[in-house]
Amino acid sequence: MEVSRQRALIVLVHGACHGAWCWYKLKPLLEASGHHVTVLDLSASGIDRKSLNDVRTLADYTAPLLEVLDSIPPHEKVVLVGHSLGGLNLGLAMDKYPHKIGVAVFLAAFMPDTKHGPSYVLDQYCEGTPAEEWLDTELLPIGTPEDPLTSMLFGPKFVSLKLYHLCSPQDVALANALLRPSSLFREDLWKKSPFSNEGFGSVKKVYVVCTQDKAIPVNFQRWLIENSAVDEVKEIENADHMSMLSTPPELCQCLLEIAKEYA
Repeated sequence: MEVSRQRALIVLVHGACHGAWCWYKLKPLLEASGHHVTVLDLSASGIDRKSLNDVRTLADYTAPLLEVLDSIPPHEKVVLVGHSLGGLNLGLAMDKYPHKIGVAVFLAAFMPDTKHGPSYVLDQYCEGTPAEEWLDTELLPIGTPEDPLTSMLFGPKFVSLKLYHLCSPQDVALANALLRPSSLFREDLWKKSPFSNEGFGSVKKVYVVCTQDKAIPVNFQRWLIENSAVDEVKEIENADHMSMLSTPPELCQCLLEIAKEYA
């Protein structure tokens, strides 16, 4: 594996129901190439102590990431990587801290734009996904009619058949043991204005397509790319939705190339 000579600060943001734990294979590979890597649990995720009942908005959910970026010195910029729903966390962070992000990497992720509200890409995905495609995923209303929220927890069938179908049995077992209820936060995002051109729109963007993804299929990933201008598109062959677990060396090489180009 080629090692980049330039040391970058890479921040890895997990997707829904997951936590910092899902990067356990990728983090040491990137660090072995000389980069500093930060992984974090978003609110009510991983070992974060909050309950989903305490996390009502995307901003609440994203708070740990915003705290990390707030702590970055003004002269430094990060390579910010968001997986799956983590693309929405990136959108919020890019709008708030565009000057601290050298490049935003959307890894098989929902990528918003500056033309529509931030719920738009999720709405398009949900409207185009038949109910039976969610398999045994639990979608439950929580909260009150005045403050609604829909919780989401991937079931074992969805994990093994849609998310982790090219991963090892050990990683499937790990996921089923560690996944926590999350949300798409659509109820909150329906109320929000589009991300700004001055914030989100000013940050360099790279989209990484996972060609064997059954959770966010390739055709939808390509639609996301067409919907929101990106600076570069990369592909990882034979990667399912969880490329950090199914193809970590290939993903590492991809991120090293991005860091070398944009960091």
